[in-house]
Amino acid sequence: MAEFLALRGCAAFSASRLARLQKAVGESVSGIGLAAEHWYFVELERPLNTEETGRLRDLLGIPGKLPAAPGGRLVLVTPRLGTISPWSSKATDIARNCGFAMVKRIERGTAFHVSGPRGDDSQESALAARLHDRMTESVTTSIDAAGALFHHVAPQPLTTVDLLGGGRGALVKANVELGLALSDDEIDYLAANFGKLGRNPTDVELMMFAQANSEHCRHKIFNASWTLDGVDQPLSLFGMIRETHKAHPHGTVVAYSDNAAVIEGAPIRRFYPRADRGYAYSDQLTHILAKVETHNHPTAISPFPGAATGSGGEIRDEGATGRGSKPKAGLCGFSVSDLRIPDYAQPWESGYGKPDRIASALDIMIEGPLGAAAFNNEFGRPNLAGYFRSFEQELRGEMRGYHKPIMIAGGIGNIAAEDSFKKRFPAGTLLIQLGGPGMLIGLGGGAASSMATGSNTADLDFASVQRGNPEMQRRAQEVIDRCWQMSWQQGGNPILAIHDVGAGGISNAMPELAHDAGCGAALDLRALPSEEPGMSPREIWSNEAQERYVLAIAPERVGEFRALCERERCPFAVLGVATDDGQLTVKDEHFGNKPVDMPMEVLLGKAPKLHREARRHPVSMPPLKVADIDLKDAALRVLRLPAVASKNFLITIGDRSVGGFTARDQMVGPWQVPVADVAVTAMGYETIRGECFAMGERTPLALLDAAASARMAVGEAITNLAAADVGEIGRIKLSANWMAAAGHGHEDAALFDAVQAIGIEFCPALGVSIPVGKDSLSMRTKWDVEGVQKQVTAPLSLIVTAFAVVDDVRRTLTPQLRPDAEVGETELVLIDLGFGQNRLGGSALAQVHGVSGDQPPDAEAVSLKAFFDAIQRLNRAGRVLAYHDRADGGLFATICEMSFASHVGVSLNLDGLCYDPLMNDVDGSERFPQIAGRLHDRLITVLFNEELGAVLQIRREHRTAVMQTLRDAGLGSCTHVIGTTNTADEVRVWRNAKLAFGARRGDLQRTWSEVSFQIARLRDDPVCAQEEFDALLDVGDPGLSMTLVTSAGKAGSQSVAPPSGRGTGGGFTLGRRQYEAKGRGLPSCASRASMVMSKWPRPSSAPASRRTTCTCPTCRQAVCISRTSRGWPLAAASPTVTCWAQGRAGPNRCCSTSDCGTSSPPSSVVATASPWESATAAR
Repeated sequence: MAEFLALRGCAAFSASRLARLQKAVGESVSGIGLAAEHWYFVELERPLNTEETGRLRDLLGIPGKLPAAPGGRLVLVTPRLGTISPWSSKATDIARNCGFAMVKRIERGTAFHVSGPRGDDSQESALAARLHDRMTESVTTSIDAAGALFHHVAPQPLTTVDLLGGGRGALVKANVELGLALSDDEIDYLAANFGKLGRNPTDVELMMFAQANSEHCRHKIFNASWTLDGVDQPLSLFGMIRETHKAHPHGTVVAYSDNAAVIEGAPIRRFYPRADRGYAYSDQLTHILAKVETHNHPTAISPFPGAATGSGGEIRDEGATGRGSKPKAGLCGFSVSDLRIPDYAQPWESGYGKPDRIASALDIMIEGPLGAAAFNNEFGRPNLAGYFRSFEQELRGEMRGYHKPIMIAGGIGNIAAEDSFKKRFPAGTLLIQLGGPGMLIGLGGGAASSMATGSNTADLDFASVQRGNPEMQRRAQEVIDRCWQMSWQQGGNPILAIHDVGAGGISNAMPELAHDAGCGAALDLRALPSEEPGMSPREIWSNEAQERYVLAIAPERVGEFRALCERERCPFAVLGVATDDGQLTVKDEHFGNKPVDMPMEVLLGKAPKLHREARRHPVSMPPLKVADIDLKDAALRVLRLPAVASKNFLITIGDRSVGGFTARDQMVGPWQVPVADVAVTAMGYETIRGECFAMGERTPLALLDAAASARMAVGEAITNLAAADVGEIGRIKLSANWMAAAGHGHEDAALFDAVQAIGIEFCPALGVSIPVGKDSLSMRTKWDVEGVQKQVTAPLSLIVTAFAVVDDVRRTLTPQLRPDAEVGETELVLIDLGFGQNRLGGSALAQVHGVSGDQPPDAEAVSLKAFFDAIQRLNRAGRVLAYHDRADGGLFATICEMSFASHVGVSLNLDGLCYDPLMNDVDGSERFPQIAGRLHDRLITVLFNEELGAVLQIRREHRTAVMQTLRDAGLGSCTHVIGTTNTADEVRVWRNAKLAFGARRGDLQRTWSEVSFQIARLRDDPVCAQEEFDALLDVGDPGLSMTLVTSAGKAGSQSVAPPSGRGTGGGFTLGRRQYEAKGRGLPSCASRASMVMSKWPRPSSAPASRRTTCTCPTCRQAVCISRTSRGWPLAAASPTVTCWAQGRAGPNRCCSTSDCGTSSPPSSVVATASPWESATAAR
């Protein structure tokens, strides 16, 4: 019988975090105090003795003497009963690897001690609700009750739906009770097919069918036939997207047929460990992965796990492309409704309210980015790009906004050319699950994501959200990496095909894997690893526990694969085999039945196809009245709008350099200001070739003109990407992520027009294609308030991400202005792709004044293509010192951000842009009020219109050459010299030789940074946030600087070159840390090895499973020595090791039994950072 041990730990929160929590609790229950401490709960196979208990306390960081326990009543928050927390999986594994074989599982809880009067039941419930997340945690009132974490219950049985006896109505009832989201046609389809089979369907089969055929998985609306305004359309939405690839297939290797798009790359030298000779370079044709996903519904329900698993799922999509590949760098974006930050209300924000079952916009922007960053950090992937928009506005009598948010997760990776396509495998091939165990989380997520928020019950909504374990996913990725890295040896990559486990769990992934190969499958339900023995067959088969993959491997290679999994400590299981009968069979040995026994064609082949009918509706809105707008007030409002304001709080929580490939992240200049246009990574450690990606979105425009909104999103992505050294525009590949409230009003027609605009017209004219994308078409939130129905509907939203190969990662332009004192006299040049139309509809200026405006900006293919080509030529000619595209906030925001990045003032003279031939008297405004009004209006429209374009800083001596290049591109008429830098550190706008606007750069930057500060103040330590915010006023801050010191000890500015020769000393071993907080030890070990390999040869890689722990005789602290199958890696005798705690070397006694030390000088030194972590370096 298992034993239960509870250990009291230290304080659970910092003082600032506890104060913030107490303030939040005080909003629901007044007059109470809070104290919080950790408790650790351990399930043991046998009791621990005193010495073992002491060692376990040391491992958990519990000091020998704890302060007195706080007083007050206990509210104990534990991981949700029936689940295993990600912390537990890591802590349990660490304990077992440190010699605690008797530990079955460790969990951690938080004990809140509440002082003050006890409230009534409703107040106590409100208190508990504030102290825990019902998504991931449970609440109890005693320490002993935490033993329920380890209760094991008997498996729940299979159930069937009595279709034969109850007819179609039985399916209708099951559809509601199980939250299947089946359409009437699908219910008829199932009734007919199971009638032909002559049996009742099981709940397992129904849930599987619902997930596999959900809108989320099958994209039924994008594949539907259409009738628009009474005219049948020749192409589906997806068909129109495919037209872009059909017109321009060059440069795309894989489109539409795998988990990510594969873009043509280049031959490079890839660096990775090999079993026969450690780390080495391999010449390999390497392609680029591109993928962007959405995770909107889960993020609305529970922001942290929703966004975390959104990022995790997209990473798995990349890793499961082809026959296995390598994720490299990510992106993340959010669209939410108005933030309504406490004590920071903005005049344009609405007070419409929200339903209780979803998170507020502010909570989403506090917790969601943390979730995405946490997963990326712990997995070990840098996040280098993104966007953030808030929007909520009443238009034409209905509320439009993002109560159901958009959460975008995307990224790039690399894949070997020979692994870019899955192999069709024969019957008898083993079907395998790789990764963590199944748990009762995320059940029905695919179907739930396909429903409008509010159409499902609250309990089913919460049940459909997953929780992430990035450390387990990292282990699985290491196994995948070892497989594709075997391409050089005989037999090659053992993976024949691979899919990630996402929506629908194994019930969706495994049938898809077999069906794609033209096979059936015979599987064993109980072979699926599970940490919850009480789950029913439906829950085992369809749960969406994360960090899992399904693979096909030939039987003769399973021994090699098993060895790789054991090496990386990654669980795997053989679930069954592929068959040639086209039947999907899942047997259950426990109950002696078959929960699934149906033809693949019924599950995946011929489900009913949708037909959509829609009619267009003309949109007419009043224009924005700029005559009443004060310029200074408008400027400050626009800088405070989240879409324009600093995104610092979103960026600093993420690692931007892990992996060693980052060439351009979001932060620009010595003061690290987040204004970069494009993210750039290197393809390898010994190449200047790379990849770039950038985002674009103009969703408020869709409320005025859906097609223009789509074109502008594509245009913004391309003007952002223009900052990188791409070359030809035809190398650009786009991801299109579509969000809409399908079926609501005239949204279907708007969706059709937007897809047609870029699929049939705009992208083919540009010469770019869209090989990847995603749709989420249930963007509406409904709820009831005292009998009154309320709803918020999102605008049609297209989020575009542009990807391309980069020829030289060093030639990336940034918004950082160069002072004239450094580079000589310079000028600022505006390229206005709106050609003076200055349309304000859907602009930031309109939004901050609570209106939409009338005519939105639009994009035109010929001028945009000419612009991109011209910028590329100017960049390669070295004619551009700084570059920044014009987007949200218009020219004013563009100029401000360039000034912020460089701490350089800017003086604009806008006479040329504001010129009106009807006003030929420059002083007339002083005598004629009507002229003064028109001058004001034109100045406002010039500063705040958001037409496509960019501002360039050039040397004055290069003006003629730059202008000639732009004239040759047909852009002469839209190019204007608009100003210069100044030494006053101010942003000044001149009109008619008069100062129309002037403000200190520091003051404007603080205004621009207010939103980021306000959220950081609520999320992080408020003192630190205030210090960071106040530092913006420090005009004496020199920013970051770097001085390179030569080998002679002299300062210099030359680049550091790698050594010309290799060292001749012995090799060394790099241990890979499996449990580091940010996961850096795993992905960064390759970059570390590449760096030291320039001096020393023959590095090797040692995973956690191949290290021996020894004890330093000087201080008795544990150290680790990496070992290989050939003995200690570098010494004829056992090496001397350096103690991680004391830094002293000496002979050591192995933890096993025998002496391993020697008094002779070591030929290898291996150090560890902690007793349970691996060796980090060897000399």
